[in-house]
Amino acid sequence: MSHSPKTYQPKVILRLPKVLEKTGISRASLYVYLKDNRFPAAIKISDRCVGWLEHEIDQWIESRMALRG
Repeated sequence: MSHSPKTYQPKVILRLPKVLEKTGISRASLYVYLKDNRFPAAIKISDRCVGWLEHEIDQWIESRMALRG
């Protein structure tokens, strides 16, 4: 299977510290946003480990930027 360089996005999973760093929000705010379905859902990596897809976090950031109007 080959992918066009323009359409292929590697799937990168970010752990919590990187998500907080990238978004600039606090841990408490993140969990409120998750509870209210206002943030991309986490992916279970193992029994005690979750992460978020980087491209979904990037899309969330872009949606927040669009609210600046």
